[in-house]
Amino acid sequence: MIILDSGGITKLAERSHEALALLKKLRELDSPLIVPTVVMVESLHGNSPKDANTLRFLRTCVVEEMLPATIATRAAELRRLSRHGSAVDAVVVAHAEPGGTVISTDRVDMARLADYARDVQVIDV
Repeated sequence: MIILDSGGITKLAERSHEALALLKKLRELDSPLIVPTVVMVESLHGNSPKDANTLRFLRTCVVEEMLPATIATRAAELRRLSRHGSAVDAVVVAHAEPGGTVISTDRVDMARLADYARDVQVIDV
């Protein structure tokens, strides 16, 4: 499972050769790109012209519209244990448990949270 944070969404939504190459590699893994809806708050401007590329990209992802209490509780625990990261970052890492990968542009905070998570990898883009 691959979970995207806002930086990962922004990077992959770019219409660049680098973004297309990375997307191709991720698609070869045959794992869905998952986006918790809370991440969209950090990824969107609320202005459709500015959001066009991001919204286009999000249509290719699995958008998780519900935040189960178990993931919210685990995210709170990860923040407490690591003493780093925003609530949204912690939700992303908790969502990736166990055995998932987080695609992020904020490797430092994500890695600190992942240090306390069960088998979560962080890839910086």
